[in-house]
Amino acid sequence: MKKQLITNFTRLLLVASLLLGLNACKQNEKKSTSQTEVKTRYTCPMHHEIVRDTPGSCPICGMDLIAFGGQEDAILDIDLNTLLRPTDSYVLSTIPVTTLTEKEVQMEVQALGTIAYDTRATGTVSANVSGRIEKLYLRYTFQEVRKGQKLMDIYSPELLTAEQNLLFLVKNDPDNHSFIQAAKEKLLLLGVTADQIDKIIREQKTFYTIPVYSNYTGHIHDAFNKTGEMPGGSSPEITRDLLLKEGMYVQKGQPVLTIFNPNRLWAILNIYADNQRQVKLGDQVEMVAETTPGKKIRAKINFIEPFFQPASKTLTARVYFDNPGAGIPVGSQVTATIRGDKIRAFWLPKEAVISLGLEKLVFRKEADVFKAHKVVTGLQYKDSIQIVDGLDPADQVATNAQYLMDSESFIKIKE
Repeated sequence: MKKQLITNFTRLLLVASLLLGLNACKQNEKKSTSQTEVKTRYTCPMHHEIVRDTPGSCPICGMDLIAFGGQEDAILDIDLNTLLRPTDSYVLSTIPVTTLTEKEVQMEVQALGTIAYDTRATGTVSANVSGRIEKLYLRYTFQEVRKGQKLMDIYSPELLTAEQNLLFLVKNDPDNHSFIQAAKEKLLLLGVTADQIDKIIREQKTFYTIPVYSNYTGHIHDAFNKTGEMPGGSSPEITRDLLLKEGMYVQKGQPVLTIFNPNRLWAILNIYADNQRQVKLGDQVEMVAETTPGKKIRAKINFIEPFFQPASKTLTARVYFDNPGAGIPVGSQVTATIRGDKIRAFWLPKEAVISLGLEKLVFRKEADVFKAHKVVTGLQYKDSIQIVDGLDPADQVATNAQYLMDSESFIKIKE
């Protein structure tokens, strides 16, 4: 009897163990099933902090969100070339792409400049004789003078001697026409006019001073100043008394006054290095001065200086124009639009090209990746840049290359 009880108890233990094992298997099966049924979520390949439950676009960069989580499929076709593909030459992305656009554009260059006197219309008054300034009829810089106006009287012993020689010949040897003519020519060289010579002969009287007249119309400046700078340039001197005074001695041939014409000016335009290839002689220019915003000045480029300014590293172009009535003051700032030739070429958006200093690159799309690709660029116009070489019209490139530069530092370029 006792032996039968032990046998029944053993059987109950075996049944209980079997039931517990089956229950454990069911629990493991449920856990495995729950693990495989993970909910699929979506994230941005560039900004991993963006996680959504449904497909859509990244609110930061606009890229399509990609799925992650859920049942992952095994990748069985990985080879050595895939593993060795450099991460600094390729990037997976779905950002917008663009292609080359062939179009004809009217090249325009914006420039800033300054109004200055046109030195081609500048005149210099020099002393024809050595002597003392007996009378000065001018008082301050920028005083307006007219052609033929008397500027000063100079007392000159040399002039007095030449007059006396002429009177002596006329009185004592009137038939010696060659000597008399030579004496007249000497007076002419000293600045005496033909009418003054006739008056000397007619009145038989010498003049102790010789008048100096202006041969130009404009504003006067000292021909020399304390700083040694040329007046009337892009930074004119301030209004002040003339350095030239009565009683001063001057030498024959010495410049004493400079006369600038305010009706003849030029604009000095600064052209930056990236625009210098677009500017040439004869290009039409439309300028607006800050002092006359409602008036447009139309002219053309007359001269381009063959060197860069050492301070600003810009190329300087001169535009000559007339300023009737002196309506635009010297020293005014101007904004200019330079219109060059029409150019037909292939263009890309400026944001699609990355500069690496001496080299330029784009990100060309190849299948499902973007590859860093070297290109040769030309002119840059507004928001477009000319592509000279490196791309075919059918090639697709990233519209904004900065998105890819943010994801990887692309250094390696494959031709």
